[in-house]
Amino acid sequence: MFQLSQKALISVYEKSGVVDFAKGLVENGFEIISSGGTASVLEENGLEVQRVSEVTGFPEILDGRVKTLHPKIHGGILYRTGKHEKEAEEHALPMLDLVAVNLYPFEDVVEKEHELEEAIENIDIGGVALLRAGAKNHDRVTVVTEPQDYRPVLDELEEEKEVLLETRIKLALKAFQKTANYDAAISQYMHQRFVGGKLPEFYHVVGEKEWDLRYGENPNQKAAFYRSKRVEESSVLKATQHHGKQLSFNNILDLEAVMDMVKEFKRPTVAAVKHTNPTGVASKEDITEAYKLAHRCDPVSIYGGIVGTNRTVPVEMAEEIDKIFVEAIIAPGYEDGAIEVLKNKKNIRIMELPEWIKESKGYTCQWVTEGLLVQEKNTETAGRDDYEVQSQREPDEDELKAMEFGWKVVKHVKSNAIVFSKKDHVVGIGAGQMSRVDSVKIAHMKAKTETEGAAMASDAFFPFRDAVDEAEKAGIKSVIQPGGSIRDDEVIEAVDEYDMSMVFTGLRVFKH
Repeated sequence: MFQLSQKALISVYEKSGVVDFAKGLVENGFEIISSGGTASVLEENGLEVQRVSEVTGFPEILDGRVKTLHPKIHGGILYRTGKHEKEAEEHALPMLDLVAVNLYPFEDVVEKEHELEEAIENIDIGGVALLRAGAKNHDRVTVVTEPQDYRPVLDELEEEKEVLLETRIKLALKAFQKTANYDAAISQYMHQRFVGGKLPEFYHVVGEKEWDLRYGENPNQKAAFYRSKRVEESSVLKATQHHGKQLSFNNILDLEAVMDMVKEFKRPTVAAVKHTNPTGVASKEDITEAYKLAHRCDPVSIYGGIVGTNRTVPVEMAEEIDKIFVEAIIAPGYEDGAIEVLKNKKNIRIMELPEWIKESKGYTCQWVTEGLLVQEKNTETAGRDDYEVQSQREPDEDELKAMEFGWKVVKHVKSNAIVFSKKDHVVGIGAGQMSRVDSVKIAHMKAKTETEGAAMASDAFFPFRDAVDEAEKAGIKSVIQPGGSIRDDEVIEAVDEYDMSMVFTGLRVFKH
């Protein structure tokens, strides 16, 4: 062996903890090789450092863009003992036993207001190459990617006099995951910056684990919650939990669903969700009254559901919620005493999300066998300017308000979706049926009362007039739907026969 002491290459952007880490390595027999700002920090703290340029015989160039990209550095990482010693001695390669690198903060930079030049300069090249080299040669090399791993590595060196292979494998895997995530972030940013709305040729799904879940949809399925990217839009990850058990897989899906629904409304609104479908939605200036109306829509199904509101929860509303069991509630805030009332239920998850920012453009995806379905988020909507009256009778103002309310909700109901609504609340919901007419029947059955004079919203066109026939039995007086059926004329004829009003939106909001 041509080298007696071990050598560590340290080149980090995030300097926290690096001085103590380097000191610990020196105490365990390591010599330190470093470059740029990292070397300066270590030297300022009394550590003896060999500069990368001294090892390579080549200076840092191009404003620091090229520092460690040199055969002596990568050869020192990649050569294998028992195979490459002759070449290593011939080229005076330093045997690098440990590589500690963290990357330029590309993701942090592009999340904030920035110029393209700043984003480009924060694309790390040498750091990624060092991590991949160290991880590839993990049979000999320890690769450290983040400050929280400094202490465990030092502890193992002190206890075992080496970093064990099992640990080197774990750290190598983390390095590959880090670089994959980093490259995916750059790819996504560059696509959005230069291509825009066109779907990319390669779609990368990456994420960093936030926490393990107790299980998935069912107890036999393992699950975890990953953060895929940071966006301005409100999310479950931005919420604070004040009470209750850890969120479950299904809780998170339902919380996402209730947030998406409530974000459709500017007025004080309450929505209740079960299995990602709404059980009731209502808007009232008095948020407690809104909750009561949402509860009244389906007082059976709301049991064990999720409640969401875009206003602070008063004590009075908390007392109403406390009368039943709900899995979780999410709101921008809680008046003094409201949380204490809600805590009467031991297991309720109490979530606080101060800012309710509407969804941004982007993509959603769904896994299938051997593939991934990717689509743009459905952020489009249809307002009154888009309505095309199809009926002989023009809708009056109350009917238009009822149709508008129902249209905002039906977008969030599983297809085939039917919503019966008044101007400020939902009275009946039919979701997820194989036949649209059955969804109408279920909405009527669920509503029981209040359907007289209500509007009916449909997420897609009516293939036959039978749904209108059923709606007439419920006392429906107005209909809002996309239109586009080959039997639109039959549907319009039925609407006119019952003296209903009807508008086409021209926009389908199917949710599979």
